[in-house]
Amino acid sequence: MFVVDSAKAAADWDGTIGFIKNILSRSDAEIVSINKWDERKLAYDIKKASRGTYVLCYFKADGGKISEIERDVRLSEQIMRVLILSTEAMSPEDIEKETPAMLAEKYGRKAAEKEAVQEEAPSLGVDTELEVSETELPEETESSDSSSELGADFESEEEEDGEVSSETGM
Repeated sequence: MFVVDSAKAAADWDGTIGFIKNILSRSDAEIVSINKWDERKLAYDIKKASRGTYVLCYFKADGGKISEIERDVRLSEQIMRVLILSTEAMSPEDIEKETPAMLAEKYGRKAAEKEAVQEEAPSLGVDTELEVSETELPEETESSDSSSELGADFESEEEEDGEVSSETGM
């Protein structure tokens, strides 16, 4: 994942992609896929830029060459950050998945954000398909049954004592 200044990427997208390809080719890396992932506000300014464009790139390279790629990125003025991870466990289908930028271009920004949330939700333990309104709830649940039974027992005890001061039994 490469992060570049959004202003520079928008001004010369082909030049930005060409620069990344050039860095990878100098290290004898074979590019499998390279796509714009998304453009977002950065958590903090990097090189006086507040927005960044994320470029997702899958490539094959010798493990010893990774440090060369990272060094070239640090010396670069175009690329602000890089994160290189091993993707050996990924399937070709995972690599070819549409990125949020692709979805935004295809369906519009709102649909892309909704799709991203629905894909992330299961990993976070959230069920986005289940929406329950109050009208769908049963009229009496177990908790209300047990509380009404307790209330009935409480009232009968008070009636035996002959003292009932309020609805709450106090």
